[in-house]
This record gives sequence, structure tokens and C-alpha cells, in this order.
Amino acid sequence: MTPWGRVLAAVVPVAVVLLVCGFGAETASIPDAPIIVTAAPVYEPLAALRGEERFPKGAQLLMVQAGKAQPLVPDFAVTADANISFDAKTVLFAGKKIAGDPWQVWELTLADRSVRKVIASTGDAIRPLYLPGNRLVYAQRTGHRFQLTAAGLDGADAHPLSYMQAGALPADVLADGRILFEAAFPLGAELSRNPARGVTPELYLVYSDGSGVESYRCDHGSARWGGHQLSSGDVVFTHGASLARFTSPLATEQRITAPRGDYAGAIAETISGAWLLSVRSAPSAPYALKLWMPGSAALQTILMQDRQNLVEPALLVPRLTPKRHPSALHEWSYANLLALDARESREGTLKITPARVRLETLDAAGHPVALGTAPVEADGSFFVQTPADKPIRFVLLDQKGATLRQEHGWFWVCSGEQRICVGCHAGPEHAPENRVPAVLLRSTAPVDLTGNRQPIAQGGH
Repeated sequence: MTPWGRVLAAVVPVAVVLLVCGFGAETASIPDAPIIVTAAPVYEPLAALRGEERFPKGAQLLMVQAGKAQPLVPDFAVTADANISFDAKTVLFAGKKIAGDPWQVWELTLADRSVRKVIASTGDAIRPLYLPGNRLVYAQRTGHRFQLTAAGLDGADAHPLSYMQAGALPADVLADGRILFEAAFPLGAELSRNPARGVTPELYLVYSDGSGVESYRCDHGSARWGGHQLSSGDVVFTHGASLARFTSPLATEQRITAPRGDYAGAIAETISGAWLLSVRSAPSAPYALKLWMPGSAALQTILMQDRQNLVEPALLVPRLTPKRHPSALHEWSYANLLALDARESREGTLKITPARVRLETLDAAGHPVALGTAPVEADGSFFVQTPADKPIRFVLLDQKGATLRQEHGWFWVCSGEQRICVGCHAGPEHAPENRVPAVLLRSTAPVDLTGNRQPIAQGGH
């Protein structure tokens, strides 16, 4: 028996798999592959978006196999956030060797059970996800918030992917190589425990070099988090008391009819198409690990523990490697942004064409400042050079300088990024006809809005 096997044999099983009988033929079978799940006395799924602790009373990764659950890394004080490599030979996780340590990123090699530290920093590093090309994305604490960060699996070349004065957490890596992440809506806002503020958790996309940040869908309003891509390409997520999905043909989310319960998100899909879910019967109850075949009327209990929340299930099987995103960033200190028609928005088309567009950013204290304005052409197009790697947003102005429409959230463009957008918070379904924008017929040089900051007058919005 290996040393690892002796350790597990000496540990009293902390739980057993509960097989619930009496279900119909539509019920899924229990997966044969091992399952890794996080067990925690207290679980706050959205706490990290506020810069707080998700597991204030600790957490432990469990391996569920052959009817028993055992600690995955028994010599660590705290472990969570398991992510399986594409070949299922290694596992990334966030952990604390000693309880007082910050969260760091580690990798477990399953063949010999060796553990190595991947990310060592003075602040917390959580939610690691494998990227193609021997890289990973994770959330790095910066001040009181977490920001998306990418690095090599050797820990080298760590650099930020998000540039906001608010938190962001990776949720999944999609088949096309983009990173699905959680942040507040409006983007750049601080998530609060008070829903009356109108700020909700939302799902966004960004490429693995930090470019191309965008909302996954623009039908904002309901809180959604815990996104995961299925083999079909759909992304399933939770509203808490219900589940929903994004599917390619539709510009808005699609509700999922599922058994009543409170869902934690971070769903894992089995080879048979069944879903591993963390579900609780009421907010006062702990999350249990359940299995559900979409379309069936009942949930099967896989694992439950007294006073323990079982969340973030991961199936220990090989999976397809996402496409590797070829970065098109240039070695510039700025970015270029072309808007095709600023009149277009999910809020409707402006009836008059804006005269100018104002670019804003945030100063070190978090106050909006204006960087200047640029003309908007009769077809709604404009072309500007913007500062890179910092929060920015646009405000559309009329001939007298009054606001016609403004972005309430913030986004960023990376150093050397050249980006084309349809309009102000408008999806591809609003794309104009295939023609040369009027701004490029006038000049192919963007208007420089990279400096000359001006405080915004009170009531200017």
C-alpha cells in the first residue's frame, strides 16, 4: 500500500454515499468516476466578490469514491476550489498549509500524491482554473478586492487580466478559450449585501490576455453566478432559488425547470449528461451533493454531511482542452477603440445622433474624471485612442454638452488592444449594415483621449 493509501485507510470516513432508491427510469445513475467536493461548515458563495471570506470556519477537499468520502489533502489546514486538469492527472486547488497562512494556489499530482505550490504571494490567491498552454487563471487579492490574474503553471509571468476598483472571480474556462468570470453589475460597481442598491452579481467574458471584456448577455437584473459550460456549449448558472442557462441562439437567458431547492452553482456534468449539484432545502440547511438528470422530477442524494456544506463538485475524468487564444495585443501604452454606431443600445436606438462622446476614468480615490471628448459622426461612429489597463466608460453628449446617454458601469481595454464595438452596451444583434464607418472615411487616426484629466462637475451626469 502506498503512503497515501495508508493515510486514507487510517482516516475514519467522514461521510458515506447515500443511494436513494425508488426513482424511475429517467433517473441518472451514480457516476463511477471519483468526485472531488469542498466541505465547509459555513459557505458564503458571493463573499469573495465583496473581498470577504467564503469559508469563514474553514474548508476541506474530499474525494468521494466507492461509497466513501476521504480528505484529499489531509496534511493541509484548509483546502477548496478543486479544478481538474484536462488529462485528469493533476488537480489545482486553493489551500492553506497552516491555518494562519493566506490562501495560495497548489497543484496535486494524483499519480504520486505530491503537492507543489504554484502561486506564492503575500495576499490570498483563490479559484484557480487550468488554461491551455500550461497556464492558469485565478483570483488574486489586491487590497480589499480580488482581480483576475493569469500565470504559467510554474508560477512565472503572473499578470492581471482585470482592471477595476471592484472584485472579479473566474468561474470557468470555455471551450473557445475565453474565461467566464463573476463580477458585479454594473461592471466595476462594488457588490453590497443590500439588494436595494441595485447592484447584482453577473457573468462576464474575457480573453486569456485580458482583452475583449464583455457581458455574456445583456438581460441584466437577476443575480446570477456559479456559471459552468456544458458539453452542449450552453452555460448553466444559478439565481439561488432557480437555475437558468445561456444558449447560443438566444440573446437572453433561458430558465431551467428543476426540482425546488436553493442551488449553489458550479455545476459538474457527468458523461451520461446528468448534473452534479450542490442543493439545500432551505437557506438554514447545509448544501448537499445531489445528482439530477435534466427533465426528471427528482434529485438523487450522492453525499450529505451533518453541519457541512458540500459545494464546488468536480468530476475526476479527462476533458477536452479549450482552444488556445492567440493574443493580438501590441506593445503600446494605449488602446484604440472604434464604435460603429453609438446610437445603438439595449435600451433602444437614440432618435438623435450625439454630437460628441466623452471618455471618463477613475482617479486613485475612485472619483470619475473626464479625459476629453471626440466627435461622433452622422452614422453614430467614432474612433478614439484610450488609456489602457484602467477603468473607462463613455458618455454621449448633444450639441450643448448635455448627456444623452451614459454607461453606468466601467470596462477596460488592454495595452495594445484594438477593439470594435457596436454601440453603448449593445450586443451583436444590433450590428449595423456592413459598410465603412463614416469616421474612417474622414480620418484613420483616432482622437487621442489618453490624458488631460478634468474633474467632472457635480451633477454632470
